[in-house]
Amino acid sequence: MFYEIEFPLAALNPEAVEAALYESGASSITFLDRGDEPVLEPKPGEIRLWSDTLVRALFDESHDPARSIDHLATRLGEHITMLARIRPVADRVWERVWLDDWKSMRFGRRLWVCPRAAEPPQDKDAVVVRLDPGLAFGTGTHPTTALCLQVLDALPLSGRSVIDYGCGSGILGIAALKLGAAHAIAVDLDPQALLATRENAIRNGVSSKLETQGVPAELPPANCVVANILAGPLIELAPILTAACSLEGDLVLSGLLKTQAYAVRAAYTSAFDMVQVVGRDDWCCIHARRAFKEPV
Repeated sequence: MFYEIEFPLAALNPEAVEAALYESGASSITFLDRGDEPVLEPKPGEIRLWSDTLVRALFDESHDPARSIDHLATRLGEHITMLARIRPVADRVWERVWLDDWKSMRFGRRLWVCPRAAEPPQDKDAVVVRLDPGLAFGTGTHPTTALCLQVLDALPLSGRSVIDYGCGSGILGIAALKLGAAHAIAVDLDPQALLATRENAIRNGVSSKLETQGVPAELPPANCVVANILAGPLIELAPILTAACSLEGDLVLSGLLKTQAYAVRAAYTSAFDMVQVVGRDDWCCIHARRAFKEPV
């Protein structure tokens, strides 16, 4: 059995709150938005929180809730005693709870992303990527990943080389290989992402065609470069991603809001012809093609 303590952050210092909660025995701490206020693209090392933030901490049964509250009141102020809520949380296999609500999804005409235990789609032409949630980002549920998968499904990838920059779970590079690509390089600065990518490639039977690289990476030009990260890094990485894309190669950029599309496109127009911008909700994905252009 576990229990949660939650209270509004208000004017409290988040670092002081974290320290007090961990001293009280918290197993995990989450900051939640109590309104509907987006927090987008924090700078490296920066922590941005909402103006109305809820703090939620998880404790196991070995810690007495009353003593935890007393400790928090001593560290953070007596008002915590009146504001904090305590509630029990049943012990469950959380990975399975997540999977109970995650179903097979189709992207484009034939590409499917399915949980490993799910029945295969009835479609005889289905191309299936098997993926369960893990520690690295990317299962297809976020609009930016979904848009990239949709674009990849429509590209002629057979026999081509692919770079998945900011690979996360490896879903995009693996999908490209399942769609017929001959080789993929998955790049990420997070070692956990590279580990998850290798494991997912093994599970999908494409590990012999995929290699992983940390950042900075030595990238030979590829026929298709896909990067699902954030608008700021996409702009900063324009020289690297441009050099990584061969002439007449495809560039797929996502992880950006529709309001950020113009700035990202502008960073690549000197070397690419824009093919399309596809959107879902507030997010979008840019598809461009490398063209020979005379220097301006």
